[in-house]
Amino acid sequence: MQRDELLKFLTDITADRLALLQRHEAGARVVSHYDFNNTYQYVINREETHLRWLQDALGEFGVGLPQASTTYPVPDPEKTKRRGDPAAFHGILQDDVKTLRAFVEKWRPRLEAVTHARHRTMIGVMLGEALEHARMFEQAAGGFEDVLGKRTSHAARVGAVLPTRWLE
Repeated sequence: MQRDELLKFLTDITADRLALLQRHEAGARVVSHYDFNNTYQYVINREETHLRWLQDALGEFGVGLPQASTTYPVPDPEKTKRRGDPAAFHGILQDDVKTLRAFVEKWRPRLEAVTHARHRTMIGVMLGEALEHARMFEQAAGGFEDVLGKRTSHAARVGAVLPTRWLE
């Protein structure tokens, strides 16, 4: 892979990665279920790490982060009879599964052409983690609340996350 081809590859995958990050940030503002929102926070943290890696790779070419390649809309939460029902967020979480898997399906075959060992390894790790994130969202969509681990107490699950952070 020539230098110009590698730059285009890195720019294009970064634009797609940024679009997914923005979609997950938007999803986190809608998904108020505490445990599912924590899953979003975990995924967002890892995606920010992926973007830093990609930003460093693009920096080697003297290029900054591109604009996101697209905007993924967040589906509306489903209406349920019970307040705080995890099923309300099924459609949103399933949409995340779909978009993450599509991202991997798009980029994994193209990775074969990358001859730069460090960039190829970095993107391979990023794609593997994207599949792991899809698995986490799939578990949450199925109503499994302990995606990030089991609670140490048998306390009732109460409360919700606010759509914006409290700032002083």
